[in-house]
Amino acid sequence: DVLDPERLIQCPYNKHHRIRASRFPYHLVKCRKSYPEVAKELATCPFNARHLVPRADLSDHIMKCNDKGILEQDVVNQSFGFQREQMNAVSTWQAPPCEEDWE
Repeated sequence: DVLDPERLIQCPYNKHHRIRASRFPYHLVKCRKSYPEVAKELATCPFNARHLVPRADLSDHIMKCNDKGILEQDVVNQSFGFQREQMNAVSTWQAPPCEEDWE
């Protein structure tokens, strides 16, 4: 967790595990291997891999996920930057010489 790396987070695989936020991603990998049956029942949020929710609740989580807004804003910013680059791009195209003589 960026705001408080020492904050304790409950493990989705084993409710008795409480892990520091800074170690949480590593713990998830370890516990996924230790609890394969629980892992089959959980789905990973597309906006934050630290969010593991029951498969049946994934669509509801996606609608409410706080990290969705961050990702959407990042996509908008990248798109705006690309459009600005396109508008500022100077074309080096030149028309080919005309070989027609109308006189």
